[in-house]
Amino acid sequence: MFKFFLIPVIALTMGGCTSTRPVLYPNEYLNTVGPVAAEGDIANCIHLAEAAGADSGGSEAGRAATNTLGGAAVGAASGAVGGAVVGSAGSGSAIGAASGATIGLLRWIFGKTERSPAFENFVNRCLEERGYQPVGWD
Repeated sequence: MFKFFLIPVIALTMGGCTSTRPVLYPNEYLNTVGPVAAEGDIANCIHLAEAAGADSGGSEAGRAATNTLGGAAVGAASGAVGGAVVGSAGSGSAIGAASGATIGLLRWIFGKTERSPAFENFVNRCLEERGYQPVGWD
């Protein structure tokens, strides 16, 4: 039974590995250098922001693990309480942990990445200094 649950979760996880990026206004400079060079510059500015200590929201794997483990802990605790009421704290805890872990993982898959304003400002300024015009983040 667990195998049938794991396959869709893995598929959803692979689809959820996208991150937000700055959106660039198609000014003369962007039209001159093209989208491939622009993506390279975006990646470089993001790397510089992270190296400077701006919070990009952590690694994808780190956020997934934190959400999954946090959900499992809350689920286990609430499941144990619910199970104790009906006389089976151990089973309730196991069911709660599995449910909580699933909720935590799905929250990570479908949730938005939390970046600090300093991170976005750093990347935007880096791109502006190179000639781009960032208009927001998607």
